[in-house]
Amino acid sequence: MLPDYIAKTVPNPASRRVPWYTSTAPSYAGTFLWVVFYMEIAKGTVDRMGVLLSLAALAAAALISYALFYRAPAMMGVQTGYPLYVVGSSTFGTRGGYLMPGLLMGLLQVGWYSVNVYVSTTFIMKGFGLDAGAGTVPFAIAAIVWGYAAALVGVLGIKYVARVSLYLNLIPLIMILIVFSRTAAGVPRYVAPEMAPYVAFMLLIQMVVGFFSTAGAAGTDFGMNNRDARDVRWGGLVGVSLASFVAGSLPLLSVAGAHVVFGIQGYTYDAAIEGVGGFLATAMFLLFAVASIPPACFCSFIAGNSFQTMIPKVPRMISTMTGVTVALALAITGVAANLVGLFTIVGASFGPICGAMTADYLLAGRRWAGPREGISIPGYLSWAVGFVVGILPFLPIPAEWKPYAQPAVVYSYLAAFAVYWLAAKAGLEPKAVPLTAAKAE
Repeated sequence: MLPDYIAKTVPNPASRRVPWYTSTAPSYAGTFLWVVFYMEIAKGTVDRMGVLLSLAALAAAALISYALFYRAPAMMGVQTGYPLYVVGSSTFGTRGGYLMPGLLMGLLQVGWYSVNVYVSTTFIMKGFGLDAGAGTVPFAIAAIVWGYAAALVGVLGIKYVARVSLYLNLIPLIMILIVFSRTAAGVPRYVAPEMAPYVAFMLLIQMVVGFFSTAGAAGTDFGMNNRDARDVRWGGLVGVSLASFVAGSLPLLSVAGAHVVFGIQGYTYDAAIEGVGGFLATAMFLLFAVASIPPACFCSFIAGNSFQTMIPKVPRMISTMTGVTVALALAITGVAANLVGLFTIVGASFGPICGAMTADYLLAGRRWAGPREGISIPGYLSWAVGFVVGILPFLPIPAEWKPYAQPAVVYSYLAAFAVYWLAAKAGLEPKAVPLTAAKAE
């Protein structure tokens, strides 16, 4: 017997599939245009290797995100029409799929939601000229109002958010172009204050790919809405590779240029916005917060969908609001401020999932093998090994090794891929359950 989360899922029919340029590409582009992606992209990178190497690192990260993290999940989605939590039952088993990637996706969305609330509230405070950061009463009040309101929209009105999200994506795009136009003159004259090119290059890859890793696994959900492999390819090349490079390079160059043009001291993107000054900077802070509404709503929606699917006895509203309350606590206390740390944890959690799913996909002849009985040892073993590799930067390893621990998300992917491949070849994969036969029974 298949569990309900598989047995009751109906594949997306061909009649409901849509082209890449109306689904995958704009959705992924919107993810990268979210200010959280590029808020700290210049910190520890352009200040240690300059502009040209930073652009090269962004290009490398863009290709890695597409080829390793997006391609296989998206192909299984377009072939089957099934979402991630069903497709993942091949790699992790029908029972193992409850936790991975099922509940894990929901739990990580809580983390993303906390970051959204923290950054949005910070920008709101700056927009109104308030010197109130995490831990202050004004910050807490604004975060609570913002956080619960966006969550309610995500639960009750996500279809309306989806309709306007494409247009709201234009807001951050226009603003990063404006900031770049004000700072571009300083880019050719920028000189990095110190040089540690290898460390900076790898850290930038970690930032981009770590940020993208959950969205890479969710390529299954985008693929199930595409018509064919061509849609998967172009949706990924444009929406993942091109969008991540553009959305990463313009803010990074803006920060570098702002050091010359405005004489700013910090390397976060909000410092570049403040350098612009005047009413324009104030308006941009508030508009960046407005543009963060769709990502916040989608985070709460995905979290609620995950919890409802895997824990159906708990009402969706209760499970979603419980997760949102946890996220608010992380935002208000400032825990959510460590973006690089979050990208590393997210990458350590979903890098191995993408690696194991890719190995499963290739071993099955570039197709989905179908759900496997119980808990898959290769899936969980590969995830465990990959996760440990992914959190190396947080482990008490010798100090001289620390600079080489990044990009941990890529290492975690490769480790999981290798372990799954070896375990599968050793005959440890559970027997696949014929999906149509199981449903017929």
